[in-house]
Amino acid sequence: MGKILTISVLLATTLLASGGAKSWSYGGSEGPEFWGDLADNYSMCKDGKNQSPVNLTDFTDTKMEPLTLNYKAFGTNFINNGHTVQVNFTKGSNLTVDGKEFELKQFHFHTPSENHIDGKSYPMEAHLVHASKDGALAVVSVMINEGKSSNPFFNTLVSKIPKKAKQSNDIKDAKLNAHDMLPEDKDYYRFSGSLTTPPCSEGVRWLVLKTPVEASKEELEAFSTVMGDNNRPIQPIHAREVLE
Repeated sequence: MGKILTISVLLATTLLASGGAKSWSYGGSEGPEFWGDLADNYSMCKDGKNQSPVNLTDFTDTKMEPLTLNYKAFGTNFINNGHTVQVNFTKGSNLTVDGKEFELKQFHFHTPSENHIDGKSYPMEAHLVHASKDGALAVVSVMINEGKSSNPFFNTLVSKIPKKAKQSNDIKDAKLNAHDMLPEDKDYYRFSGSLTTPPCSEGVRWLVLKTPVEASKEELEAFSTVMGDNNRPIQPIHAREVLE
């Protein structure tokens, strides 16, 4: 199941196998409310009980290990897959959770945010997607607020953003390290969830940073202009706990 999950996230977020993937979107007859009926392997989108995104609230206070991030690799290419814009990475950046090492594969964006914190939505959310050798997935989520000044990290991304679907821009020269996008305070919430795009596979470790970062109004508008509204609606929490 783990290997299948890893393959699913790569297909769902990069569309490299678009020829064999069923078309879906964020609106109309292929929008989120219909995802579960578009293809047999999308059934979890309607039948799953641990779906993402969620409204993080009613927190359970528990002792959690600090996030151990070892981000060394730089982003290689910046792609527009028609659903989001995404920065891909080569090997060399890792996250350790539950004593397991997860390799950073890519990060991508949603406008507005998919997850909410205590009912609050943010202008943008970044998802840093990691995979372990046995196929398990961990996503670090970063909320992005509007700030008064430019953020050098996002300003660099805006200068290289691929504006058209299926466009890919080389960003090796920019030497972007994912760590530079994160807040200094890396305290986080944790819950068990799913991919937020078809096939909505479950068993994903979600690690949502409590402290947002900021980007300027112009930087946020550059992303939203290219992506549009690409956020899946909030899903029922059911019996899941949100740990802090």
